[in-house]
Parts: sequence; structure tokens; C-alpha cells
Amino acid sequence: MVTLIIGLFIFLGIHSFRIVSERGRAATIQRLGEMRFKGAYSVLALIGLFLVVYGYGDARIDQGLLYAPLPGLRHLALVLVPAGFVLVAAAYVPPGRIKRAVRHPMVLGIALWSLGHLLANGGTADAVLFGAFFVWAVIDYLNSLGRSVPVPGGRARAVGDVAAVGIGLALSAAFIAGLHQWLVGVSPLT
Repeated sequence: MVTLIIGLFIFLGIHSFRIVSERGRAATIQRLGEMRFKGAYSVLALIGLFLVVYGYGDARIDQGLLYAPLPGLRHLALVLVPAGFVLVAAAYVPPGRIKRAVRHPMVLGIALWSLGHLLANGGTADAVLFGAFFVWAVIDYLNSLGRSVPVPGGRARAVGDVAAVGIGLALSAAFIAGLHQWLVGVSPLT
């Protein structure tokens, strides 16, 4: 569990720079230069992600049960997680109405993904991993709403929404059909 927690501190910590201090982030970019900042950011994020994945896999082996998920809530995860995938996809396709409405679809998508997993899993490692991502995503989303950054890319187009929904649902179908079982060892349908 220690490896998971260290990984979460590194990964979510580096992704919280803007939450903690927008000025500090800007000053660091100014001091290091944009390319060196992005390089260091990427290296730390990858180290954190590796530790999260490895630590979670290790912690799941002998995790205790923190709470027993209610059966109906497990089914709700099958709605929340695909909706999260659609929102994450909306962050990367041409801007559509989805992106304009939620302003920060990646962070909101992570919140839905993690909430869905919290509702479906009650192990201690699950609660630490998905709880940390959920709390971070909610704080980051609320913080980002306070920043008046316009959504880039021109006017909203339907092609962005169609692409986001198509990509999000295709990824969801792949995970439900067996990718989740292959990657994590658990089917989302059980």
C-alpha cells in the first residue's frame, strides 16, 4: 500500500501544481523554460503513474474489505464510467457542446470514472486509489471553474460531440468486452 500512496502523491501532486499555486507554476515555467518544465513534469508524472499501477496491483493482493458495495450501485458504475470516458474523449476532440458546457471535461470525466469505481469496489486499495482520484478531480474541477480560461478551438461543432460519444462508448465497450479483465483481472460485469 505504501508504493500506491507514494505514487498517488507524486502523480496527483504534480497534477495539482495549478491548484496550489498558479503563480508558482508560472514562475517555475519562467525559470526552467517551457520545454524543461514539460520534460520534468512528464518524467515525474510517469514515475508516479508507474508507482500507482504497480502499488495498486500489489495492494490488491491482500486488501481488506472497507465496505460492501450495494448491488444496485455496481450497476450505476456501468453508467458513470462510460460517461466519464465520453468526457475524457471530449477533452481531445474538436470542441463541441459537451466541452463548452462542462469546460474541463477531462477532470470531470476522471471524477465520474473514480466515483463509479468507488461505488463498485469496497476494498482498501480500491478506496485509496479511486478515493484519491475522486477527491483530486473534484478539487481540481472546482478550482478550474474559478479560472476564466476560454475553451480553445473556435466555435462548438457537432463533430466534436459525435467523436467524443463514439470514442467514449467504443472504449467503454472494449473494457466491458474483456479489456478490463485482461488489464486488471476483474470483469466489470461480475
